[in-house]
Amino acid sequence: MDHTSHRATSGAPLPAAYLTTGTSSFTDFLRAQAPDLLPGRRAVPGMRAEGRGDIPHGTTIVAVKFSGGVLIAGDRRATAGNMIAQRDIDKVYVTDSYSAVGIAGTAGLGLELVRLYSVELAHYEKIEGVSLSLDGKTNKLAIMVRQSLDMAMAGLAVLPLFVGFDTDAEDPARGGRIVSYDVVGGRFEERAGFHSIGSGSVFARSALKKLYDPDGDRDAAVRTAVEALYDAADDDTATGGPDVGRKIFPTMITVTAAEGSVRVPEAEAAVVAEAVVADRARAPRG
Repeated sequence: MDHTSHRATSGAPLPAAYLTTGTSSFTDFLRAQAPDLLPGRRAVPGMRAEGRGDIPHGTTIVAVKFSGGVLIAGDRRATAGNMIAQRDIDKVYVTDSYSAVGIAGTAGLGLELVRLYSVELAHYEKIEGVSLSLDGKTNKLAIMVRQSLDMAMAGLAVLPLFVGFDTDAEDPARGGRIVSYDVVGGRFEERAGFHSIGSGSVFARSALKKLYDPDGDRDAAVRTAVEALYDAADDDTATGGPDVGRKIFPTMITVTAAEGSVRVPEAEAAVVAEAVVADRARAPRG
């Protein structure tokens, strides 16, 4: 990080901790060497002494399993109180070759958490020579969420939704997995085949219950996710629906055995979202 690069470019010798193998956890290393760089340790922009201030919050995230993999998708709106803080925020991120994470809650802290989590997975693989198992990845994320409990109790909660492909699964067609978390780091495997988090999650999940096809393919999962986000935006002001005028559409990532973690092309997301908007114009109730 910046702390390390500054020392390297200034010509000052690096401390021994930077030159030894040490722990395979980058978070533990950071906590010992530069704790001020951990999420939540720095002042949050927009935070006032008397409260949370006008800090952007992001919702809604949905995840859908399909035959051969799993998909995660997010709307693009961030709100600060009753205002739209950003119309095109990205809430879903590739975290390694076979996993992705979506974030709901305090946007800035969520982004820091995901970035650190991605480095954590890469650091472990470089030190140990193998990547973490899927259970190891989900447990590691649970620990990181738990370590942010103080910020959550102050009203700055970040909730991730994890999707990944289990390369050791006996049935590759069912290797996609969805894991959700609570603010204290509780880890919950979602076995229904779909899940949603964020302020629009109730409405999104209702749509997913009706639309989800456990034997559906990738294209069906993409359509289902967009439909669910549309329904969430229809009833939740903090969730942004497809913005055809500004060309702002949901962001999506698929994780499969063959391709790993891949972001759905923006052009494809646009085609599907515009089709959903057109269909809803003819039948507003879905």
